[in-house]
Amino acid sequence: MEPALKQALSEAADAVNDQLDQLLPPGEGGAEARLHEAMRYASLDGGKRLRPFLLLSAAELFRVSRSSALRAAAAIEMVHCYSLVHDDLPCMDDDDLRRGRPTCHRKFDEATALLAGDALLTRAFDVLAHPDTHADPAVRCELVRELAGAAGFHGMVAGQMLDLMAGDTPMDMAAVTRLQQLKTGRLIAFSCEAGAILGKAPHQLRHCLRAYAHDLGLAFQITDDLLDVEGSAEEVGKAVGKDEAAGKVTFVSLLGPERARAQAEMLADQAARHLDPFEERAEPLRAVARFVVTRRN
Repeated sequence: MEPALKQALSEAADAVNDQLDQLLPPGEGGAEARLHEAMRYASLDGGKRLRPFLLLSAAELFRVSRSSALRAAAAIEMVHCYSLVHDDLPCMDDDDLRRGRPTCHRKFDEATALLAGDALLTRAFDVLAHPDTHADPAVRCELVRELAGAAGFHGMVAGQMLDLMAGDTPMDMAAVTRLQQLKTGRLIAFSCEAGAILGKAPHQLRHCLRAYAHDLGLAFQITDDLLDVEGSAEEVGKAVGKDEAAGKVTFVSLLGPERARAQAEMLADQAARHLDPFEERAEPLRAVARFVVTRRN
């Protein structure tokens, strides 16, 4: 990873962690204290915070206030973490390890993990709808509507359903691409476009960020597929080899490792070119495009 990007990611992660700590305070005792603990376990002190970084970087392009951007960034991370908690459940992927630690349902129990995911999801919309996120109600409404679309039955949840069916359903390149655009790409796209929504950016520039996110999301997922085949659990922080064991069709199984890697690199280069209208101000986002195809976790 480039030193400048590593530092920027670290600083953004620290800021987002502080924001999450404020927005998800520890429980004050009572029956729900265990729920609060599980929510914090699932969302604090882990992960690259890539989606919040995309949102913060896009927001800077339009001079959005740091406080507004951080609240929106924390909200997107809550949704991402909720999705991981549910993705790891025995009824889904049944994983024991996430970010190098026991998954939420292993640390607590399945019912608590399910409720923690539900609570993180609903808290995210509560944060976006609050006046502290943006003074303009229309902006807050658009953030809520766009995130609902990205995370719901036309977005991430639909992608998860397709993923559950993937082991038993014949899939070609178009089907795998659609699955990943829904499961992974829609939330990445929202992360990029939310900065523009906060900044009331013109449609043309929002389109550039949407196109960037589209190619970035596919490059990200192809690299994930490569890591599942070539990485180790120690590197990746979760179990590997599960797609092949489950008989799932992936970019790597369709293309082979070499062609898949070349496709990811092409998509990353293409993503960076979508940012040309922003000139040097978009360099952090270009660095992310370079990073997603070279990462090892």
